[in-house]
Amino acid sequence: MEWNVYLSGEIHTDWRDQIKQGCEAAGLPVEFSSAVTDHPASDAAGDLLGTEDKQFWRDHKSAKVNAIRIKTALENCDLAVIRFGDKYKQWNAAFDAGYCAALGTPYITLHAEDIIHPLKEVDAQAMAWATTPEQVVEILAYVIAKQ
Repeated sequence: MEWNVYLSGEIHTDWRDQIKQGCEAAGLPVEFSSAVTDHPASDAAGDLLGTEDKQFWRDHKSAKVNAIRIKTALENCDLAVIRFGDKYKQWNAAFDAGYCAALGTPYITLHAEDIIHPLKEVDAQAMAWATTPEQVVEILAYVIAKQ
């Protein structure tokens, strides 16, 4: 079985690449999906529907266009990894975690210890909490190899 793993969350570090490389090195049968990680492109996703003079409506349209990809990927993944970085608040990642919880899709949170408290509800629904991409790869190797 090839696993479909959705990578959600912060876009300012290379954590996605680290997980992909770790899984490839371990020979794990994993296909990855993700939201658009090019921040300007994501912000402009709704612009093809016409320009807006209010930022709210531009963001609203872009969020809906992006949601087509995100919802479809989350609904079709076997597992999600939800990354919370320390530089920005990732409200979208928290939403993705909640959506996974509502769907019954297992997810792993990936974040530092210093933000445990604000993520307590998100972590409470997670199947695991990791602090490094390497730990995520170890979890995937265990779950996939022990079938």
